[in-house]
Amino acid sequence: MTDVDPLPTELLSVLNGESQDFKVKAQKAYPLGAAVTFIVLGLILTGFMSIFWAGFFGPHAAPAGPPGSLVTLGVICSLFTIVGAGTLLNGLKMLCTPGPWFVGTPTRLIIWSPGSLRTINWEQFNGSLNVDGRSDSGTITVELRTGSMVSQKNGPSRYVPDKIYIVGIPDALAIEDMCRKRINEHNAGG
Repeated sequence: MTDVDPLPTELLSVLNGESQDFKVKAQKAYPLGAAVTFIVLGLILTGFMSIFWAGFFGPHAAPAGPPGSLVTLGVICSLFTIVGAGTLLNGLKMLCTPGPWFVGTPTRLIIWSPGSLRTINWEQFNGSLNVDGRSDSGTITVELRTGSMVSQKNGPSRYVPDKIYIVGIPDALAIEDMCRKRINEHNAGG
């Protein structure tokens, strides 16, 4: 359940000799579905706004109303174009961001990438784990006890837990079993 690559020295200093249940380098930082959703949404928004730009400000568009209304329309179109382009760029960034290292120890999960370190004690997870993928490469989604309330259009707000994605890793089922074991140990009181 370990990757063949040696751990970076900065991560080894964080471990400080602590035993390791597993160590793995994720292929990507975000699941493919999340990145594609942002990319498609950004393309739709910028594409839709380009129709407005061409229709209202193109060479054959006749001004309809006072010049101030065209300025207001231009500001609104610009705002939506910037939001669409930002969403598209965020999706592309998500698609290209390399994954961090994940190291499981008996007491915590360590997430490390250059310039970023996060340690999460096993008792901070709620026990919900999901594995997607094939035998050679899988993605583990682990939910935390922390999260946020999300309002819904036709109903009451609902609680959405924070999630950790371990994307594109070998031996995903074995690592998921080890994570589940450690979460159950710590949530049962030791």
